[in-house]
Parts: sequence; structure tokens; C-alpha cells
Amino acid sequence: MYPKIHTIEDVAAWQLCCGCGACAALCPDQIEMIDTLEYGRRPRRIGGTTGNSMDEAMAVCPGIRLTRLPKPCDQIGNDQFYEVWGPVLGVWEGYAADSQIRFEGSSGGAATALALFGMERLGMHGTLHIRARDDVPYLNKTVFSVDRGELLAGAGSRYAPASPCDGLSQVESSSGPCVFIGKPCDVAAIHKAIELRPQLAEKIGLTIAFFCAGTPSTAGTLEMLRQMGVEDPASVESLRYRGRGWPGMATVAYRDHENALQRRELTYEQSWGDILQKYRQWRCYICPDHIGEYADIAVADAWHRSVRDHQPGRSVMIARTPRGKAILEQALEKGFLEAESVSPDILPLCRPGQAQYQGGLWARVQTLRMMGAPVPKYIGFGLFGLWRSKLSIGEKIHSILSTVKRFFVKTLYRPRDMILYTVSTNESSKPRQPSEFDKVANHVS
Repeated sequence: MYPKIHTIEDVAAWQLCCGCGACAALCPDQIEMIDTLEYGRRPRRIGGTTGNSMDEAMAVCPGIRLTRLPKPCDQIGNDQFYEVWGPVLGVWEGYAADSQIRFEGSSGGAATALALFGMERLGMHGTLHIRARDDVPYLNKTVFSVDRGELLAGAGSRYAPASPCDGLSQVESSSGPCVFIGKPCDVAAIHKAIELRPQLAEKIGLTIAFFCAGTPSTAGTLEMLRQMGVEDPASVESLRYRGRGWPGMATVAYRDHENALQRRELTYEQSWGDILQKYRQWRCYICPDHIGEYADIAVADAWHRSVRDHQPGRSVMIARTPRGKAILEQALEKGFLEAESVSPDILPLCRPGQAQYQGGLWARVQTLRMMGAPVPKYIGFGLFGLWRSKLSIGEKIHSILSTVKRFFVKTLYRPRDMILYTVSTNESSKPRQPSEFDKVANHVS
């Protein structure tokens, strides 16, 4: 018998939570989002969660159920292309026309440029997104930006837990439509929230998602800082994961024992490839949408091109809805983007192995179900067909055996406690808690 998922806390305990924060936004008097060291941002009960409130929290959760959007009638490509890449109404390659936005962004600054266009030319009242916390720069916070300067402060990838949907009340209370920027799962949660509260549709003027390979936990960031020579995370004054050149360096500024400001860097291959990706939350391993299918516009790095250190960045932009396509074309016309229309055939080069990943996902979900673990329900993604047609015999076997291994390594056979991660900050007079780094020394990916 499979464990039952009755509450949003059950979703978190069984490691199915995406950390988007939508449940907290819809039930602010009952649920809050907290930081946990090993798992990321997670919901915590602060009041009774019964009746309609709990129903809404579960209904908006993208971690336990996703239904794929239907294929648009003017979809580019054939049915097999849609099975792998979802809705695609057009693909562009380029970058922000604003050189500073391009420089600060992780690739070409396209998401920031599109948000700015929406605010300055389309009358949108602000952008809900994330940026680094001022007091704890290696953690994230949700912000509602209303001008270029505020947008720029959040430019660039943040490979750390974030729950931008927990700020939905700022969108709901706005006097007009707004922009939302988030991970694919965050945008999927927005889509589900609109289904629950149709009036929210009038306040969401544009959704932008970026291609995502998964969210590392705070433990991953602490390990990265340790390898950068930072002994005390409370000494960190700023932390960037990418940007300021493509693909950009992970860069930390911190105070040493003599209070002198120090700076350390890691390449993208070192920070993401060697460290952070090993700390991704489990739900990301079984996600059917790493490519922003629910967004109006999805943005990706132009990985189909050869990359030299610190070169100017380039973005690939996918219009997934008629609204997204229209806004992209207007942003180009008004000079907010420098880009050209390209063939969707570049997408497999931007994200190699997408078809094989989707096919392997079917086997992962079925294997977990057979082993008695609760799993999400995915409708309309055609995963079995991809498993059957896109994977070799060896890949099919590997998709099963690797899942069996992770079932034990990730302790998916029992629920886990979500424990608040408390930190001492660089603005606090309190002494640092004993060795946060020690807590992650034995972490296993």
C-alpha cells in the first residue's frame, strides 16, 4: 500500500515538494515557507489547515500533480516534437539590447529585458521574482520590483532554494497586470493558481520561465562556500552564482578573520558541475518540465554555441503562448531585445538528452511506485512512448537500476522531518551557530 499524501506537509515530508511557495500564498494564515538545510524552501503549518484552505493548498501544488497543456493549433514542428518540447510557437536567439542588463544576466539577460519591456511599455505594474537576501546573501527572498534598478538587483541565476510564488499577494493587490519570473515549477504553480482563482488571470500579464536542471539545497551552497575558502558563512557579504560574462563565475565576497574583504571565484563547471548539482532536491529528479512549458516565454542559455570564458551572453527564447509570442515580437520591435528568429531544431543542442530524460522519467516514476514510494501524477506528457522509442536497452535498464539506488540513498522509503534552518547574519550581534559547514560534511548526493 502506498503512503497517503493528505496534507501539504505530507508533500514536503515525502520529498515531493518543489518549494514554489504557492500553498503559502493561497493559505497565508495557515502555511508559511521556511528554509531547511538539506531540502530547500518548505511549507510549515502555522494554523489549522482544514477544509477549503487545505483543499486549495493541495490543488495548487505542482509537486504532486501536473497536467500538460494541449498542443497549440499553430505549433511549430510535428507531434513528436511537441512530445519532447511542449508548446513552441517560435524560437529566437539573442540578448538584451541594454548592455548592462546583458552583462548582469546569466546568459543574454533576456528575462530581465522582457520584464522591463512589460513594465515600461506595456503598463505592467511590477515584476515578482527573487534576489539575494540582504542579511544572508547566500539565501534568496521574493521581491516585487517596480523599476529597472530593482530588476537589475535580481539579475543572474540563483542556484539556491527560492519560493517566488509566496509573494503572489503582491500581484493580487496590484492595480494592474504584472510580470512573473521563476522556475518551470513556479510557473506551473501560477497556472494552477489561476485555475483556482480566475480573477488572478487579470493580474498575471506575462510569465517567464528559465530552463532549469534542478534546485540545489542550502547545503549545496554551504559546501560551495567551504570549497571557496569561506570558513564562516555569516562572513559572506555578497554571492553571485553566474553572470557578468558568459557563462559567468561563482563569486563570493566575505570578511576574513582580520575583517579584510576577500574575493574568491569558481568557474561554472566547478560550482555547478562539481558541487551544486549533487545537492538538487529529489523532486527535480522526477520533474517532467525542466523547460518552462507552462510559461508564456521560456528562456535558456544558447548552449548550442561554443562558449569562451567571459564572452557576452546569448539567450534562446521560446514563445509558448500567443501572448508570449506577441510580447516577444513587440520587445524586438521596440528595441528591448536584439534577436533573430531561428529554427526550433537548435533546442536539442541547447538541452541535449531532453528526449532521453523524459523517457527515463517514466521508468523512474514506475520504479518508485513499485517500491512503495508516493509519486506525482503526470497527465498528457507521453512519457511511456518516449521511454519505448528514445532509450536503448541499456538506458532503459539504467533508468530502473539508478532509481532503485536513489530510493535508498535519498531515503525515499520514509517521510522526513522539515527542520528550520536558522542562521546568524552579517547584521546580527548573535554569535554564529556551531559550524554550519559541519552539518553538510557527510551529505551524499
